[in-house]
Amino acid sequence: MFKTIFSFGMVAGVLLGAPAFAAELSEIQARGYLVVGVKDNLQPLGFLNPEGEIVGFEIDLARRLAEEIFADPNALVLQPVTNLDRLPAVLEDRVDLVIAAVTVTEARSRVVSFSSPYYFDGTSFVTRRPEIQSLEDLQRQAIAALDGSSAVSALRYILPTSRLVAVASYQQGLALLQQEQAVAFAGDISVLTGWVQEQPDYHLLPVAISSEPLAAVMPKGTQFNGLRQLVNGALGRWCDQGWLDERIDYWGLPRTSLLEDSACLKVPS
Repeated sequence: MFKTIFSFGMVAGVLLGAPAFAAELSEIQARGYLVVGVKDNLQPLGFLNPEGEIVGFEIDLARRLAEEIFADPNALVLQPVTNLDRLPAVLEDRVDLVIAAVTVTEARSRVVSFSSPYYFDGTSFVTRRPEIQSLEDLQRQAIAALDGSSAVSALRYILPTSRLVAVASYQQGLALLQQEQAVAFAGDISVLTGWVQEQPDYHLLPVAISSEPLAAVMPKGTQFNGLRQLVNGALGRWCDQGWLDERIDYWGLPRTSLLEDSACLKVPS
């Protein structure tokens, strides 16, 4: 299990638009399939495999939900969404729910409903220097991080002696590491896990400086209570049965929760 040091939140804006797909549970059942917004470019949460199929940890969740509702994991439409489009896709009724690396924040909770957490993400570090294995090894070193990200504040608090190098993208951060202008990159553990899986000469430090819950996004409103209860009930059973942890381990995601050995954690609905 990762050691978690500190926690910071995020704030996001949302857009409103016209309805198309989102429905109450009874309408979803009558339709015969579930529409889920997912990532298709974020290994290992949701990405395209060599055959062009969308696979990943969050895709497994979507398929298992479809199986819960229809006894068929393929009664499902996977709708790729960008980061900026994740909440609008729900608010504009283009999908029934979104499972796409969305962290729970107070600002987002004002406009959408969140399920119980299915994974605790956070901020950690990737490096290709074998001698760097802990936070102490990063003291007084150059560390790259996305400009304006929550990692910046965490780094300034946890590693005040280190030199922060702001970058515009993960790709730019990788370039800095390759050019040895920084010794490590700070970013989301879920994203960095995919980075290491694609480039095994890098390694992820076994430490997190934040712990942030990922959850499914659903519409607000009492008419959607049935859908919310079904999703939360399913997540609770999967956690109790160990299926969530098995899928987390299968996709190589570290466990960052301080609260229990399981990487999933049920919260009251």
